[in-house]
Amino acid sequence: MNALQVSNRTQKSLIRRTGETNPALVYLAGLNTPGGRRVMRATLERVARLASGGTMGIETFAWSSLRFQHVAAIRAKLSETLKPATVNRYLCAIRGTLRAAWLLGQMTAEQYHKAAAVKGVRGETLPAGRGLSAGELSGLMATCAADHSPAGARDGAIIALAYAAGLRRAELAALTVADLDPATGELRVMGKGHKERTCWINNGALDALRDWLAIRGDAPGPLFLRINKAGRIADAGMTPQAIYNMLNKRATSAGVKRFSPHDLRRSFVSDLLDAGADLATVQRMAGHASTDTTARYDRRPEAAKQRAASLLHVPYYRRESYKVR
Repeated sequence: MNALQVSNRTQKSLIRRTGETNPALVYLAGLNTPGGRRVMRATLERVARLASGGTMGIETFAWSSLRFQHVAAIRAKLSETLKPATVNRYLCAIRGTLRAAWLLGQMTAEQYHKAAAVKGVRGETLPAGRGLSAGELSGLMATCAADHSPAGARDGAIIALAYAAGLRRAELAALTVADLDPATGELRVMGKGHKERTCWINNGALDALRDWLAIRGDAPGPLFLRINKAGRIADAGMTPQAIYNMLNKRATSAGVKRFSPHDLRRSFVSDLLDAGADLATVQRMAGHASTDTTARYDRRPEAAKQRAASLLHVPYYRRESYKVR
């Protein structure tokens, strides 16, 4: 049998034995956030298709059939095209599912521990995305200010908050009016893993929020509401995808190169560190689990390397025919 592919015969036999109890679904049900469940479901869907030769998905694959050699082969196959962090996410999902299979009595402790013993991939890559310049931020805010509809005030407040507090788009969508104290700028944010943190909003960001609240009103409910094309404010809150789409629209209007919501968060961390804020403080402000994550967005080491590189002189002289006239 191919080390990567579990035979269909084994699959069908184990499906009959395990009945309707699916360890992958049990694992997913234990995750804290809808976003996390969505990402890991897609991850496990790909694993199931990879391990079954494309014949089965997450709900039909017999997860307890996976052994050490299968997981090792999946790791090797994924490493050919994916970054180390992404491969390790796949391995995390596999380990969680195997643990659920063991706890459900579908595999022995020895089988579980051996299959889960496949080590993660070592390596480090630069963070995806880019930082936004001060000019780009100004352009985005100017575009929102020029829009005199309720959407202009709302979108300006979202962009201001995404940058000034470094909020994830799911965190922005989950905010309620009760989370903000407009008098002091204190904002309570529920982050990943149901970890609550306090953010402090001031300067232009707080002004933008106050302008939006003057239009929205102080009725309980989501802080950021949907607005239809006619400019009517609905009672329903925005989704993370709606925030993503709004940022793309505003970037196009402002002539700003396309960026993701996470790029505003990246800019928040990098700009704070550039301004001299303490790494541990920025970590808590961003809601990172470790300062190692925060440090990945620190531009200061790169600036130091750039200065050091300029100390060297390469004695090369441009050819006259190649010079730009």
